[in-house]
Amino acid sequence: MSQRSYEVVEGFFVQEGGAPSYGLGELPPRFGLIDRSDSRWKTFRQKIDQLNTSSPAGTQYKVFFVGRHGEGFHNVAEAKYGTEENGDGELIWGPDPELTTLGKDQAKAAHNAWKQERKFDIPIPGKLYCSPLTRAIHTNKITFDSIIPQSQRTMIIENLRETTGVHTCDKRRTRTYIEQTFPDFDIEEELIEEDTLWDAEVRETHAEIDARMRGVLDMIFDKDQEQFISFTAHGGIVSAALRVMNHRQYILPTGGVIPIVVKSSIS
Repeated sequence: MSQRSYEVVEGFFVQEGGAPSYGLGELPPRFGLIDRSDSRWKTFRQKIDQLNTSSPAGTQYKVFFVGRHGEGFHNVAEAKYGTEENGDGELIWGPDPELTTLGKDQAKAAHNAWKQERKFDIPIPGKLYCSPLTRAIHTNKITFDSIIPQSQRTMIIENLRETTGVHTCDKRRTRTYIEQTFPDFDIEEELIEEDTLWDAEVRETHAEIDARMRGVLDMIFDKDQEQFISFTAHGGIVSAALRVMNHRQYILPTGGVIPIVVKSSIS
């Protein structure tokens, strides 16, 4: 049976070096694009087009803008209490916590970064995908408000959720809640009403989250014709994506975005 392999095409973004990411911040200028010229995104798009038009059968290139949700109440609380509690009487961070004020501001900063680069013709993602957890959906909604056309809807998929199990902040809400709270989003058919994946006793392993991340990439490369793709997800998903894509380790801060040019080949 044929299987897809993934590798990063280097030479475009500063993050490819596996940098001390906190030195770059959440949103480096131009999302980290090395080219500083006014024609930078036009040149970038042309290079991606050329890669795809000259590639052999079974090989594709796509650009992923991988975003991590803004700060949630769990990010604040975990440093103080750990990951197994739900709240302290003042803050609620589990299950499925909301964004903090800082988290909303981080999403607005990502929005402003897109708005700034639109002046230089940055390619707008043709497909957008998002985790079903509330903090990620809110981040996606704030980030891409007025950036993408109103007719374009982000697809929520189960497999972009954070590493699941044990930590209450990673237990999702019902499908009905998501549908009613975020009516402007599409939800994949496979996402069922209740969260049956979260286990209070067992934490998902790296191998398991890597397998579902690979499934997401396989689905996109098999079905999507678009070259530019957006994810809005979590630290665990970002790390899994980097491992599956064979990208150097990069710790993306909350509210951060890392662009990656990915080559997929079928063998």
